[in-house]
Amino acid sequence: MFEKFFKRKKEKPQKTQTEPTVPKEKAQEKTEKELATERGEPYVAILSMDIDPTNIHQGSFDLDWNDKFIANLIRAGYQMDPKDTDSDIIDRWFQNVCRHVVMETWEQEQAMNPLRYPQSRDIGNGRREVS
Repeated sequence: MFEKFFKRKKEKPQKTQTEPTVPKEKAQEKTEKELATERGEPYVAILSMDIDPTNIHQGSFDLDWNDKFIANLIRAGYQMDPKDTDSDIIDRWFQNVCRHVVMETWEQEQAMNPLRYPQSRDIGNGRREVS
């Protein structure tokens, strides 16, 4: 009879006891560089490449390397001065790699299309024919 004057409180469902959740730490995955270093292997990678939008002939590379790679370059003769920094040694090596790529490309073009370059032959009396 008094129910219409007093509202009955709704009972909240009881929580069951559970173990508190502790955020699990994500196991940090090792980078390729860290793995190579642990194995004692040389490591070098191109992290990024930028090109000047106003002059597409200009650009830069961001490289990453480990100490083993530098040691290999030093043994290969890329250190010219004891004061050379790792960046100096890497730059010297990278320029050499680029130089070889250009030379290989040029040699392949010559081999594939010898008519593209001027040909000359001796026609006698100190004269040459160029075609």
